[in-house]
Amino acid sequence: MQSQICNSKKGNMKTVHSIPTTHQTNIKKVRFQSEGAQLVGHLYYPPNFTSAQTWPAIVVSGSWTTVKEQMAGSYAQQLATQGFITLAFDFRNFGESEGTPRFYESPALKKVDIQNAVAYLNSLPEVDPTSIGALGVCAGAMYTLMAAAEDHTIKAVVTVASWLHDAEAVKLFYGGEEGVKTKIKAAQTAKQTYAESGTIMYIPTISTEDETAAMYGAYDYYLNPQRGAVSQWSADKFAVMSWEDWLTTDPMPTASQLKVPTLMIHSDGAVLPQYTKNYFAKITSTDKKLHWMNTDLESPYHQFNYYDQADEMKEAVAEATQWFAQKMK
Repeated sequence: MQSQICNSKKGNMKTVHSIPTTHQTNIKKVRFQSEGAQLVGHLYYPPNFTSAQTWPAIVVSGSWTTVKEQMAGSYAQQLATQGFITLAFDFRNFGESEGTPRFYESPALKKVDIQNAVAYLNSLPEVDPTSIGALGVCAGAMYTLMAAAEDHTIKAVVTVASWLHDAEAVKLFYGGEEGVKTKIKAAQTAKQTYAESGTIMYIPTISTEDETAAMYGAYDYYLNPQRGAVSQWSADKFAVMSWEDWLTTDPMPTASQLKVPTLMIHSDGAVLPQYTKNYFAKITSTDKKLHWMNTDLESPYHQFNYYDQADEMKEAVAEATQWFAQKMK
């Protein structure tokens, strides 16, 4: 059993380069159920896969609003080359998966979807049911930690640039106390409208001009078609009713319920670094490790490098591979 804090030197990146796409893995489109909704995912197999044995498996989750073709798929593909069967999937209400209202962001529902993704992997004959782990990037880390705190079939967890917030933290990003209250009220109104008429109220997911957007700013990952602005993702639809669910979710108490080996990868330049440190400190299990990467980029701008940039992904995947290999034996 171990509790570690590691540091890795990384300077300011003058240019950024996406990690190369590998074609060494075999990809299979799959479907499974989550509370009556059919979810669609991509199952990635190791290059040396054979059905003569069972394999360790990992469910990979990306940030809020995202689809499987973004950071979840990138990490799933890279981890598959390291000898794991991996699953990246569209949460309900997003991408190819079923579910309404469309583009409705609910951490509570996503937690359940991850648990059902684990159950799906557990049903596959090629998967070792005693060796199923979960990795989450950004908000996907929040959903993953919430799921793993309840689901003991998840044997190990890795978080990358975790977005973890509470009632105070959301004020820093969403206009202070008044801004948060306004968004929650708007969400409640949108839920009432949906219940009465079936009409879904939307705002842009990302915008450099519309201040009401879910993400307002020149965040290249979500604006650049060579990065995260893929055709399968919606840049113009975020369900307003999502605000209440998003802003009132507090994953921090789950740290004391988390019993599985947990590796958290983060940096001072990623989002809310102190919250990741706080969560790590509150994990009651001693089988945990905090891998802290250094950067000259200010918070939260290093966050986006973890989504697809070669240096960050290479180190994160290497750390995750070692962790899963050790902890899911």
